[in-house]
Amino acid sequence: MSSPSPTALVVSAHSADFVWRAGGAIALHSAKGVAVTVVCLSYGERGESAKLWKQSGMTLNRVKRDRQVEAEEAAVALGVSDIQFWDLGDYPIELEKESLFRLVDVYRKIRPAFMLTHSRLDPYNHDHPAVSDFAQNARIVAQAHGHNPSEAVIGAPQVLLFEPHQPEQCRWMPNVLLDIGEVWDRKKAAIECMKGQEHLWEYYTRVALQRGAQAARNSDKKITYGEAYEAVFPHVVGSLLP
Repeated sequence: MSSPSPTALVVSAHSADFVWRAGGAIALHSAKGVAVTVVCLSYGERGESAKLWKQSGMTLNRVKRDRQVEAEEAAVALGVSDIQFWDLGDYPIELEKESLFRLVDVYRKIRPAFMLTHSRLDPYNHDHPAVSDFAQNARIVAQAHGHNPSEAVIGAPQVLLFEPHQPEQCRWMPNVLLDIGEVWDRKKAAIECMKGQEHLWEYYTRVALQRGAQAARNSDKKITYGEAYEAVFPHVVGSLLP
């Protein structure tokens, strides 16, 4: 009997975050047969949709609809298996116990090999660290035998925190560098789906080039485009050979 295909979970505060910060990892692993679930807790309708709000006659529902369409198109470009929009508000996002248990259910259903989410601090956007804490708390509850004891608990998926917009101010320390060169075209296509934040396209291209250069310097490989992550837990390995 063959083992089930591996899965991964991305918990994104706003509907564009998974594209800028983890699009390469999503595309790379989906190409390797990993089923990636993306949970967008908010559309980013208040704080991250300035271009849309400048249009005449814009409404909150139209902003949400446009951001969802952009994210769905980006998800297709990246090979996302399932993208969910929970509409939990924006600036501030509202993370109640009901939503926490809903995310626990997602963990237990897909049993991810790893989870990607936001940095633990971000003085520029309080939604981001709130979501990081929320996603990690849900992981802990999903491991608890006393929560819905008729269900199987999950193991210990690694948690990787993706790059915030101002890493130094967020005290985020990258210790995982990912070569995304083979899927850069797919991430670029996903970035260009996010028309509501076109001003960030070039910025995140520069970030990818910078992380690629850093990855090349820390390896013996020629790497052009990269993403960086902070692993929350130690990596458990059977060998120290690369």
